[in-house]
Amino acid sequence: MTTMQGTRVHTTTTSPLGELTLVGEDGALVGLYLPEHRRGPVAAGLGERVDDGFEDVVAQLGEYFAGARTRFDLALRPAGTPLQQRVWGLLTEIPYGRTATYGELARRLGGPGLARAVGSANARNPINVVVPCHRVVGGDGRLVGYAGGLDRKRWLLDLEQRVLPTQDGPVRPPHEKLLA
Repeated sequence: MTTMQGTRVHTTTTSPLGELTLVGEDGALVGLYLPEHRRGPVAAGLGERVDDGFEDVVAQLGEYFAGARTRFDLALRPAGTPLQQRVWGLLTEIPYGRTATYGELARRLGGPGLARAVGSANARNPINVVVPCHRVVGGDGRLVGYAGGLDRKRWLLDLEQRVLPTQDGPVRPPHEKLLA
């Protein structure tokens, strides 16, 4: 993605989840928002609309939605507090097709008392799909909270479960103690 220093730009692309808004700054992806995204940016925060510069992001998303990509290789720079940054980093460690609970992530950060903070950071993830906040579930394995809606969260998890047999051998349970 090419942008001038300090210049924020955006574009949109179609996907099985609806129209996605991609936001870039200084050559990095800083936002990926779903339709009706809760806590999404105001239009003025998206920067100028452009048609070029997001080809790699669009290509990798297309591969992901087609089941041909299980990891993204993009320059990312989500803006957030140090705790949010740590949570978003942990999200990228949840393996494709698996889930983790808020409590598991909180323990990785230092204690179960951080579960609410993990939930708050997860809800404010500005780079959906690529930073896989859809892989976080409630303590009992139920789907809870997703800025793009629970049907989209379910769709993403189902996609990853369908792809696993061809990418990774036998299907594994979607929820395991991954980050203990």
